[in-house]
Amino acid sequence: MKFHIVSGGCGFVGRNMVKRLFSTTQDVIIFVDDLSVGWDPEQWLSEPKTSSSGNIFTYGEDARLIFIKDDIREVLRASLNDPLDYFSKLLNIEFSSLGKFFHFAAIVGGRAMIDGDPIKVALDLAIDSEFFYWISRNKPDNVLYPSSSAAYPIDLQTDKDAIALSESDINFAKMGQPDMTYGWTKLTGEFLSKIIAEHYGVKIVCIRPFSGYGEDQDLSYPVPAIAARAAKKENPFEVWGSGKQGRDFVHIDDVLDCTLLAMEKIHDGSAINIGQGRLTSFLELIDIFTDFAGYKPTIKPLLDKPVGVHSRYCNMDYVKERLGWEPKISIRDGMRRVYDTAVEKYVK
Repeated sequence: MKFHIVSGGCGFVGRNMVKRLFSTTQDVIIFVDDLSVGWDPEQWLSEPKTSSSGNIFTYGEDARLIFIKDDIREVLRASLNDPLDYFSKLLNIEFSSLGKFFHFAAIVGGRAMIDGDPIKVALDLAIDSEFFYWISRNKPDNVLYPSSSAAYPIDLQTDKDAIALSESDINFAKMGQPDMTYGWTKLTGEFLSKIIAEHYGVKIVCIRPFSGYGEDQDLSYPVPAIAARAAKKENPFEVWGSGKQGRDFVHIDDVLDCTLLAMEKIHDGSAINIGQGRLTSFLELIDIFTDFAGYKPTIKPLLDKPVGVHSRYCNMDYVKERLGWEPKISIRDGMRRVYDTAVEKYVK
C-alpha cells in the first residue's frame, strides 16, 4: 500500500489538502502536526475516529487517515534511514511505497507574527533544512514545497512602484530583499528545492500562493476577521493602516487545484504563482463584506498597526501558458462563502 505525507496537516492549507487527498485517492494519508497552530482533527474532519494509541489517531471507516501529533522534525529524524520500515512498524500497516510529500509545516501567522516575532518565524529554516535532508535521502515520488509571495522583492510592492509580480522577478543571480524573515526562509526553501531537483533527482515544485483564504481560516488572518466584523455589523469599522494597501486574494479550492496540477507537470524545483492576478484593497474588501451585511459603516484607520508592503499581486501569464490553469472562484463568490460561514459562527 502507498502512503502520502502531509506535514503541517492541521493548518489551514494542510487540512484542506488532507481532505482533498482523502476524497481523490485510495492511498493512506499520514498527516503530522504538533497543533501549536493547527486545529485538532476533531474540529474539521467529518470522518469518525476509529482508533487511537498514544499520539497516533486513525480516522475513516477504511482507516486511511492517520494523524501523528508530533513535531515534524522528530518524525523526520525517526524515519530518516528507512521510512517504509519505520511507518509500517509504527502503524502496523505493510506499506509498499512512499508517494507524495506535501510540506506545509511552518511557523505561520498574520502580519502581527511576521513583524512582531521575526526570529520565531526564522525557525522555519530549521524545519525546512531537516525536511530537505530527509527527501534527499528518501526520494518520494513527488514533493511540494510551499513558498510564498513574501519571497518577492519588497521594492516591487510599494505605493508608487507596484507591479503584477512575475515568476522571473525572483532571480537568484540578481537579488532583491524579500519580506522579513518569513520571506527569507521561503526564498531559501526555493533555492534548496532547485538543488534537490538538480543534485538528487527529486521531483519537486514550489508554489508561491498569494493571499489564500477560505471558509475555515482562523481569525488571525484578515479575510475571516473582516467577514466576522461585518457579520456583526461593526461600526465604526476598524482597518489596519489606511486600508488602501492591497493583496491578491485567492480561494483555497483554487490553490489546491493549481498545486496538484503543478505537481503533475513541474519537477525541476521551479516556482509558480497562485493568485487571481488582481489587486484588491482592504477598503474594497470591507465594501464587499458590508454590502453582504447590508450596511455602510464609517471606516476607522488604525495607523499604528503593522501592514506589510503596500501592494502585492501576481502576474498569472506563466501559469496560464505552462499549466493551462486559471482560477475558477471569483473574489465576490469566494468572499460570499466566507461571509455566510461568519454569519453562522458569530451572529446569534
